[in-house]
Formats: sequence, C-alpha cells, structure tokens
Amino acid sequence: MKNTCNASLESKGFCFYKATNGIKRHLAVDTLGFPFFSHCTAANVSDDRGLIEMLSVHIDYFKSKPVNIPKITILLDNGYHPKQIEEELKKIYPAIMTKIKFELSAKPSKAQKNEGKTGFVPVKGRWVIERTNSWMERCKSLVKNFERTLAHATTKVNLCFVRLMLKRLATA
Repeated sequence: MKNTCNASLESKGFCFYKATNGIKRHLAVDTLGFPFFSHCTAANVSDDRGLIEMLSVHIDYFKSKPVNIPKITILLDNGYHPKQIEEELKKIYPAIMTKIKFELSAKPSKAQKNEGKTGFVPVKGRWVIERTNSWMERCKSLVKNFERTLAHATTKVNLCFVRLMLKRLATA
C-alpha cells in the first residue's frame, strides 16, 4: 500500500515487486474471509518475514490451543517458503508445528490447464483472501497509508474489519 507524506521513516520501505514506496498488510483469514490476525510491515520486508512476525505477535493464541484439536491449515500462495517459515517459528515456539500446518495453494495457470479453460479461472481457496482484500479496499481510509506508525496502520485495518462485521451483524 502506498504511503502518503505523513508516514514516518519506520513505515517507509520500497517493494521492488510492486514498485511502490509504502507498507505491506499481512492478513490471516478464516474460511469465510473474516480476519484472524493482521499485521503491517514496511514494504521492503519479505512476505515470509512478515508472516513470521504476524504469527510471532500472536504466538499466545497457538500456545493456548489444545493439541487434541485438529491442526490449523494455513494456505499460502507460491511466494512463500514453508520450510524456512517452519524453521523460524520453531525457534520462537518449538511445539508450533503440532498445532499448525502449511499448504501451498495451486497455481492459477495449472488449474486452468487441468480443466481445459482459458481466461480467468478462480483457484479453490485462493479467492477467499482476495475477497477479503477487496472488502478492505472499500474503506476509504485504507486506500493509502496515512498512519505515522505501523501499529496505527494495523489498528486501522482491525477497525475496518470491526466495522464490516458490525454491519453484517446488524443486517442479520
């Protein structure tokens, strides 16, 4: 997400992949697309490092999760490196891999070839996070990063989702 002139040096980073100066928003969502965890980093932080930071901040959730409950599956796109992430997370909390597992999502091009389709074909499971990102884009205050700190940017994302969930509950 691009920064405005208000952003501090802490939140400034250049992402070569997107060619933008700003921040990255890391989200973990459930199967309905509602947020589990959120975390903001400077744009120059790798996706792997951002995921490790996000899970580290919320490590108490995993520590309190009983072992006899099925593992939480974390679906990753192909830009992540699960083995490296597992190694780093084991340094923080050695028993974490008894409670979570990583799974790489299928590449869109492979799904198209297997089904013999051309054009846009949604990949199973991957559209959930994309839909969540589009919900977030509807919040005008999140179109750019106006915040001075990364903690404020994360709070703004969380407030956006609180608003979204309250609106959904009000209509139910």
